[in-house]
Amino acid sequence: MRRHSTAEHVRDLGVQVSNDLSWSRHIGNMVSKARSTLSWVFSVFKTRDRTVMTTLYKSLVRSTLEYCCPLWNPSKVTEIQLIEGVQRTFTSRISSLKHLNYWERLSQLKLMSLQRRRERYIILMMWKILHNVVPNCCDMKFKISSRNGTLAVIPPLAKSSSSSNQTLYDQSFAVQGPKLWNKIPSTVRAAQSFEAFKISLSNFLDLIPDNPPVSGYSCSWTNSLVDYSPSRWSDV
Repeated sequence: MRRHSTAEHVRDLGVQVSNDLSWSRHIGNMVSKARSTLSWVFSVFKTRDRTVMTTLYKSLVRSTLEYCCPLWNPSKVTEIQLIEGVQRTFTSRISSLKHLNYWERLSQLKLMSLQRRRERYIILMMWKILHNVVPNCCDMKFKISSRNGTLAVIPPLAKSSSSSNQTLYDQSFAVQGPKLWNKIPSTVRAAQSFEAFKISLSNFLDLIPDNPPVSGYSCSWTNSLVDYSPSRWSDV
């Protein structure tokens, strides 16, 4: 009888998942690759002009950090900080911005945090699922409310589930997707074309403070749209 060995990590289409369904190994390898590319950029290109550097960063480094991100988007602060650290390093090397802190540098460069960009990608994917642009592999459900427009249904979790299952549940796209989708205004969700939705979503996100968790900085909230309290929406 043929015996099958158990693998601790499996790589599929460039994404690594561990046998405990965590993405820590994938995130670590991805950050290492991005930092290596960033070091190469710094060594080959001597200019620190913000336009040139930003173009190189977006095309060569950031793309590595965002591949398939709706699937593995982390919720652990340490992993969010690890990924954000790459962009923090990049912005710190632009000579005209060295006197600013990371949050201020993002504002000057008109860059979203990597955390905010991942959540944006998840919301964009939810629109595609709703409008049958991509397969609904998670069997995502939607409901229409006369008051709140089209909302996504958050799948239930059995009360008897273990704490580890609760963590996997909270981190899954099937749960994060609906939570993020339901957070954006109904007027944004109502967009019928993808281009109109992207513009409307980006305009809305530009109004929300973007202060990602980074080492040495303190913030009153997690910077995730999921945790943006109703009292804060009045500020937008």
